[in-house]
Amino acid sequence: MDAETSHPLKPFLPRGAGLLMLGTFPPPRQRWSMDFYYPNFANDMWRIFGLAFFGDASRFVVPGKRAFDKRAIEAFLRAKKIALYDCAESVVRTRSNAADKYLQIERRADLPALLSKIPNCRAVAATGGKAAETIAGVLGAELPRTGEYSIANTPNGGIRFWKMPSSSRAYPMKLEQKAAVYKKMFSSLGIA
Repeated sequence: MDAETSHPLKPFLPRGAGLLMLGTFPPPRQRWSMDFYYPNFANDMWRIFGLAFFGDASRFVVPGKRAFDKRAIEAFLRAKKIALYDCAESVVRTRSNAADKYLQIERRADLPALLSKIPNCRAVAATGGKAAETIAGVLGAELPRTGEYSIANTPNGGIRFWKMPSSSRAYPMKLEQKAAVYKKMFSSLGIA
């Protein structure tokens, strides 16, 4: 078993954020194509965003490089008031890969503290199964089906708790289908 690893990124909490998206934990740094969330170029989160908002999976890809455009992503997220973090503050990787099934969560993120920093937040979205199970436990909320939400009571009041498909390519759903599920959530929140 590997040693405990603390989260390498600070929460991204733009002013006025109405949606907080939480993954599980970043992959090992050698897999990063940028110093931001969902940094692995093989992960499809930024392609999902590109399709959901612009109909273009390459919208946030740096032309001619295997990297995402961090500045464009951050500016977009600020404009749309979408916050990002993960459900785990520290983990142990039981194998040397990025798969959630080999992550042992040692310390969960302090979700009430995060939400207190973004008082306009009315929805939390878990971007995968392990994140959803962890967040449901923290919120004391019912675990929704993928692509759906339940209502969770938080310091911000009753908010929607969404369980979204994982953006990992290992998740058995086509990119276009994932983008459609995310677009449905964004639309229902008045973001798309």
